[in-house]
Amino acid sequence: MRNRLQSLRIAVLATDGVEESEFGEPVAAFKEEGAEVSLVSPKPGSIAAWKNGNWSRSISVDIRLEKADASDFDALILPGGVINPDRLRMIPAAVEFVKAFQEEGKCIAAICHGPWLLAEADLVRGRTVTSWPSLKTDLRNAGANWVDQAVVEDGNIITSRKPDDIPMFNARVTEALERSLAGKT
Repeated sequence: MRNRLQSLRIAVLATDGVEESEFGEPVAAFKEEGAEVSLVSPKPGSIAAWKNGNWSRSISVDIRLEKADASDFDALILPGGVINPDRLRMIPAAVEFVKAFQEEGKCIAAICHGPWLLAEADLVRGRTVTSWPSLKTDLRNAGANWVDQAVVEDGNIITSRKPDDIPMFNARVTEALERSLAGKT
């Protein structure tokens, strides 16, 4: 453990259908850096991940969405998969949870289809973002400047395209969180 993110708390908002790699790899990386990472979900107990077009492993939920408070966390991760963010954007409490991070100026990082939640929360208007290519029109219609880049950081929002970009996504989120830690000292 390198402890670069020691004392930071990160919420990962997800439900059934979360892309396994986009959940598991960032969680492992941020834990390795010393952060406390919690799965926040509207579903109690556990959620089912998605991998290669099939349901895969079960992931234990740490905090029910209804009990989660953005002020208890330093950052929010929105993993993709098509199913996960499509379900979450239809849940008003999930959209409000995302908005709360924005209101507090905290880091919000979304990968693949995760930016659907940013659009639903009206957080992409006037920002440069990236995503899985099929969201390009949705994000542009929501007022974003969509670009095809591995990782884009615009203010407190970090977006990334796909599983292949996870190492760059993790690095950029870690850098942003290190900057926020430096600002606290």
